[in-house]
Amino acid sequence: MENRVALEFFIKSAIASNSNILSVHKIYNTARSQQIRVSKNSLYDFQKFLEDVNMVLFLKKYSASMRKTELSLPKSYVVDNALYTFTTYRDDVGVLMESFVFQELLKQGYEPNKSLFYFSNNYEIDFVIKDGFRIKQLLQVTYASGRDEIERRELKALLKAGKELRCKNLLCITWDYEDEEVLEGRKIRFVPLWKWLL
Repeated sequence: MENRVALEFFIKSAIASNSNILSVHKIYNTARSQQIRVSKNSLYDFQKFLEDVNMVLFLKKYSASMRKTELSLPKSYVVDNALYTFTTYRDDVGVLMESFVFQELLKQGYEPNKSLFYFSNNYEIDFVIKDGFRIKQLLQVTYASGRDEIERRELKALLKAGKELRCKNLLCITWDYEDEEVLEGRKIRFVPLWKWLL
């Protein structure tokens, strides 16, 4: 590889961005500040390389406009959470949970950027699941063992996206909290991760 240092820097950056937005532009600026010489085109090539070898996958933002989806900044997901904990020395359970749910959705047959997306519009929804042209489900992942631990913004995001994307199937995957709640006329189901996996 012509620029091994730049490739290693990009791989570490992509893994560190697990379950978060990945910006090639920001990585480029950070690389330059550390005197790592690399072009943006090379960084985009590295991104494609990581996808091709199934090391890190990139999930785009859902939009009714294909062009907007293609131009959106992707979220980065490692295919094995051990890569994240080994590379970053972090064990952020919320990040690991979201990444694990992504991996399980792939096993269920959902395809990134075809039937599986994320969504944001001044708020964020972790996963948008499509069935053909229809939005089948909106899914939020939160590390919570009780209702009081679920941040209000998570639920507000589900409600707003439900209205905006015309989807009534709203699911919040928790660590160990189960319930159903009607908020603003819409039902949100709370399911523990272990039970969702059954």
